[in-house]
Amino acid sequence: MAQGGNQSKTHYRTLDPEQIIDTAERLLERIAARFPESGLRKVAGELVSLSRDLSDSAQRLAQPILWLRVLTGAAIVAGAALFIFVGTILPFDRFPGGDAAESVQGIEASINTLLLAGLGLVALFRAEQGIKRRRVLGELHGLRSLIHVIDMHQLTKDPNVLSEGYKPTAKSAPHITDRFALASYLDYCSEMLSITGKVAALFAQSINDEVVTDAVNDIEALGSNLSRKIWQKITLIDGASKR
Repeated sequence: MAQGGNQSKTHYRTLDPEQIIDTAERLLERIAARFPESGLRKVAGELVSLSRDLSDSAQRLAQPILWLRVLTGAAIVAGAALFIFVGTILPFDRFPGGDAAESVQGIEASINTLLLAGLGLVALFRAEQGIKRRRVLGELHGLRSLIHVIDMHQLTKDPNVLSEGYKPTAKSAPHITDRFALASYLDYCSEMLSITGKVAALFAQSINDEVVTDAVNDIEALGSNLSRKIWQKITLIDGASKR
């Protein structure tokens, strides 16, 4: 029982990519049922596809880069073997004419070599983090673009068209004139923005990196700010309905 309870707690402390994809798919079905011919349905389909791709990418990035770790291990072994060779087979006191000054110079050179080797190893260790960071930033760029596409679809959905005195012009874009349909459309956009934030958070969950975390926070903040504007429109619709 204790083990099952621990597993349950762990399950609710991490994001499940499958659950995010299922949520995006259900949202697509809801949009298709209410707005079958709308562009929002196509955007929702793209969100499902991107959620699948980015979920797979986040899971792959959570795994170590084997070839780089093998290279790092080989460099460590080669460096250790070199210093063992220099320190045991070729000790300084066997060289002819060696004195204290030369010994000090040899020790200093060895220390400098150790420092350079240490810096090289640190660079190899950080290389994996840098590679993963660049991949994540590239993936998040596509997600950020999709957020702006979602925002473009809700941009022309103006609650003012529901007012009695509203008169469209020849240049007015097509509007949804039903209060419930308009509120549903805007609510779907808000849900899509929320899902993009959860997809971005998968990368912060997979990779413990400050730059990645900041980029994910930027994505979530962008979606939250746009969603806040959408809910201001929904509030206006609810107020007009009550009046």
